[in-house]
Amino acid sequence: MSCQPASSAFHTDQYELGNLQGALHSGVASRRAVFEVFARSLPEGRRYGVFCGVGRIMEELERFRFTEPQLRWLEAAGIADERTRRQLVGQRFRGEIWAYREGEIYFPHSPVVTVIGSFGEAVLLETLLLSICNWDSGIASAAARMVTAARGRPVIEMGSRRTHEEAAVAAARAAYVAGFDATSNLEAGYRYGVPVRGTAAHAFTLAHETELQAFRAQVATQGPGTTLLVDTYDIEQGIRNAVLAAGPALGGIRIDSGELQRLVPMARRLLDELGAKGARIISTGGLDEYAIDELSQGAVDGFGVGEKLIGHPSPGFVYKLVAIAEGDGEDAPMRPVAKLSAGKTNLGGRKWAYREFDPAGHAVAEHLAVGMAPPLTPPPGELLQHRFVAGGEVLLSHDLEQARAYHAEAKARLSASQVTIQAGRPALVAHLWTPQPAAEEAMLG
Repeated sequence: MSCQPASSAFHTDQYELGNLQGALHSGVASRRAVFEVFARSLPEGRRYGVFCGVGRIMEELERFRFTEPQLRWLEAAGIADERTRRQLVGQRFRGEIWAYREGEIYFPHSPVVTVIGSFGEAVLLETLLLSICNWDSGIASAAARMVTAARGRPVIEMGSRRTHEEAAVAAARAAYVAGFDATSNLEAGYRYGVPVRGTAAHAFTLAHETELQAFRAQVATQGPGTTLLVDTYDIEQGIRNAVLAAGPALGGIRIDSGELQRLVPMARRLLDELGAKGARIISTGGLDEYAIDELSQGAVDGFGVGEKLIGHPSPGFVYKLVAIAEGDGEDAPMRPVAKLSAGKTNLGGRKWAYREFDPAGHAVAEHLAVGMAPPLTPPPGELLQHRFVAGGEVLLSHDLEQARAYHAEAKARLSASQVTIQAGRPALVAHLWTPQPAAEEAMLG
């Protein structure tokens, strides 16, 4: 693990402390509460999303502590009164967190994270959880579409130079969960074990008197199996220089610019003519899933993706209070609550999500049952939520390879029409389920 700040408690917005301060005054802070993370819709044209970030949530929860310097700063800045600061001394989350597994497919209204605890402790987690879920799931959802478009060809994440340095690490992790094969980011390799790839840049070529001289230096230090960047000057001559430098054992070439639909077939013919029939052609440079889809039908052997992955549309996850106790104590009855404002309504009460599959194993429905406990007569399908945290302690965790493997399985349970990158409506929309009368009678009998 690389060095990170000792506390994640300030990765939040000021109004979270305003919520706590007012709740301490009114007496609501100690009441049991349920918050849910969900998206009201998918980005336009998307048929599914990929939930990602549970592992990072567990990491950040361990560091969610208010330090003495932070508390002194809050006092000096006039942000929190004395009572609130006392509450924050030794503050740690002691509730429960339920969530979909990392790499799971989600749809509109899927309750991907459920937080249960006192209102005062649970309300503080909103900004942190949303920043992780929106960034990681946004990256994973875009990456999954690119993996589909690549048709089995490897895809490398190369977006570090297009975002914040810590966001780059999280992006590499999320893309790997969604099926990317490697990243260019060393910190992601060091911190999370994501495979790392990279050779040389245009600057390396420009630093030498000739392109051939640069290629020979790269081959001398990285071996003939390296990938040479051939578009610094003239691509056709670059390919000839690449084969001249590495010989027929050349590992591959990378083309980062130009009309790829024209250049790639030319490159393949030229490599074959020069005897480098095993050399790979890697395409990079502003690729999205649609460009990858076109190129994967030709001679391209792999892709590098950066800005179009980093510039993904946000999933739009929100963190909403859905139930609050009518008094203190574990046995106090819970009252469902929901917003009624136009365009931002939601269903009150804690939801339990079940995904139903057809005989072929493809998802056909996502059912939501409301209640503080799972229904005695559950909807058809598999329960999607798992308890990751209880009493503030992490109960369930899975490593990155497990998350990656789980995502591959979950994606395989979508039909071809559901997983397509072509624009369309969401494949499913999570909806309220109510048992049939016969089922109710059987339950009561």
